[in-house]
Amino acid sequence: MKNFTIALILFYFTHNISNAQPWMTNLDIAQSLAKVENKMVLMVWEEATTYPYHVSVNLSNGTTVIVENMFTDETISPLIWKHFVPVIVSENEYADLYDQITNKRNQRYVDKFNDDSIKIMDINGHILNMSTQLENFQNITTIIQKYALNTEFLANELRGYTLNKDFYSSYYLASKYLDFSMYINSEIRKEIVDLSNIYLTEATSFISENPNEEQHMLNQRVELLKLREYLIIERPKKVLRKLKRMNPENVATKNQPTVAFLYYTAHMILGDETKAEQWKSKISLVNLKKAQMLINLNS
Repeated sequence: MKNFTIALILFYFTHNISNAQPWMTNLDIAQSLAKVENKMVLMVWEEATTYPYHVSVNLSNGTTVIVENMFTDETISPLIWKHFVPVIVSENEYADLYDQITNKRNQRYVDKFNDDSIKIMDINGHILNMSTQLENFQNITTIIQKYALNTEFLANELRGYTLNKDFYSSYYLASKYLDFSMYINSEIRKEIVDLSNIYLTEATSFISENPNEEQHMLNQRVELLKLREYLIIERPKKVLRKLKRMNPENVATKNQPTVAFLYYTAHMILGDETKAEQWKSKISLVNLKKAQMLINLNS
């Protein structure tokens, strides 16, 4: 059944490409196709199609031109399809989608969700492009340069999350997004970190909903992953301050390698190799490579 669904999606995609590339109108199918194609979803509300939707695009000669209507221009449509899965979402779906973010997102996110601007989403419908839109017209070239991401790196974690939403699938996806942020355009690194936080917050909710004997360890694991964010956004001193507040005797055994990783990486970023050396033997080769990436980011 799953293979049939994928085949149907690909047929739908190929058929539409050959017929002036109209945008999709079913969000679920668009997300499924984005999953298959390792792309992000480019979404707008149906209301935005009721008037000429002006956008700008940069030409190869360095000039910028205004496109009168993004939805009907025959040159823009193939460009968008090449990098994203575009979808127009009916206003009838607004209430259900809004309910999914009520009391779960900050006001900036809600405002972005509500407006008529282009929204770049992952396959689970979470908005990535939260940066402020300063220009009069949204620039399609800039959007592609920033947000046309190949999500193959996240494929296993995205699949696991889709199959079973629980603490571990949410946590591992949040962690993978943090890893992903180290490989991409630095301009959107913070936005990827924010996207990771959506899944990390969800992971935390699973702990409170299903308390068990590992609750302390899991809450601590979430706290430590949050500290890794500070290494990515170049705040190693804050990592050390927060680590020093933790009682070593209360660190769960399963979390001790992570604590060592954080201490080692933060000290190395700050150039204190003597202190870093005390933790190095407690870190796996895989995490040493990851630490070096973080060190390079902060250099």
